[in-house]
Amino acid sequence: MPTLLLSALEVVIGIGLLFGGGELFVQGSVALALILGIPQLVIGLTIVSLGTSAPELFVSISSVLKNSDALAVSNVVGSNIFNVLVVLGSSALVLPLKVKSRLVRRDVPLLLTVSAAVWGMASSGRVTWQSGIALLIALAINTIWEIRTVRENPIETEAAEPDIKAESSDNNWLRASIRVLGGLLLLAWGSNLLVNGAKTAAASLGISEAIIGLTIVSIGTSMPELITSLVAAIRGRTDLAIGNVVGSSLLNQLLVLGSSAVATGSRGLQVDELLIQRDLPVMVLTTLACMPIFWTKGKISRFEGGVLLGLYICYLTDQILPITMPTFHDEFRLFMMCLVLPITTIVITLKAIIYWNHKKEKRILY
Repeated sequence: MPTLLLSALEVVIGIGLLFGGGELFVQGSVALALILGIPQLVIGLTIVSLGTSAPELFVSISSVLKNSDALAVSNVVGSNIFNVLVVLGSSALVLPLKVKSRLVRRDVPLLLTVSAAVWGMASSGRVTWQSGIALLIALAINTIWEIRTVRENPIETEAAEPDIKAESSDNNWLRASIRVLGGLLLLAWGSNLLVNGAKTAAASLGISEAIIGLTIVSIGTSMPELITSLVAAIRGRTDLAIGNVVGSSLLNQLLVLGSSAVATGSRGLQVDELLIQRDLPVMVLTTLACMPIFWTKGKISRFEGGVLLGLYICYLTDQILPITMPTFHDEFRLFMMCLVLPITTIVITLKAIIYWNHKKEKRILY
């Protein structure tokens, strides 16, 4: 069997195992937590959200252990870009997403702050283990803050949390434990296959591991977030669809990147120069672009969802063109810089100005 075909098969099987392993892990962990009497709120904010980010975590850790730092970092960056542009955009196309004020006041600014901080940490060319510890501490603080906030404002936030039903849990602790163990094994096996396949594919195609991580790997590991948000949107639970995107993007940076940096030890997590100059800024800008979208009339419209998806197609095209049609890459970059980005910036700025003027008028009236 040709090497490229074999590596593609490893990637596909690895993604399937990651998806199945994440689902098993969540089911078993929720059942065990309920048996142990852990509050459902804590389960929703920790175990369930961790389950959707488990593929990214296992893939990045596996990449670090195989000395593929570029794959580990690009997986996090690519997943966050995919979450905001594709998961949010697709969900909005299914049903316009109503935005709670809590997201605008707290969650999205926090995500933007963390994204900018990660870009700053990586700008030196590596994320040190000390930075990794700082990210993990920030995760712990945010989780405690999240639980306290929800307890103080249960009405505002309960709709954004996943349904955890005690009667649907499995009271057999042995079966629940087996599910957790089975899920972890599938996650470990799937991540190993996916990383091996990605490394081989990169070598066969003569491209960097960072490009593979930003495209195939990040899209594959983000499938749980996409499916979760789409199902939530179809069921009319738009808060959960948005909360899943924001929560997963935070976990990717605080937990996944933090754990990967700590796992590297004294050498630190090496960051590819291309990621620092292009993809990390894109990650921050996509998060920044969401702020005005969230402000407008308290919802993300289908048109705005289509814009987000269109931007991801442009981003993906920019990644693929140098490999498939290198002669057209410069022309495409020129098209993006001179037309797409200016128009997008103008639209976002106008929407922000309209929102703030409307808000100011309401204050004057009342």
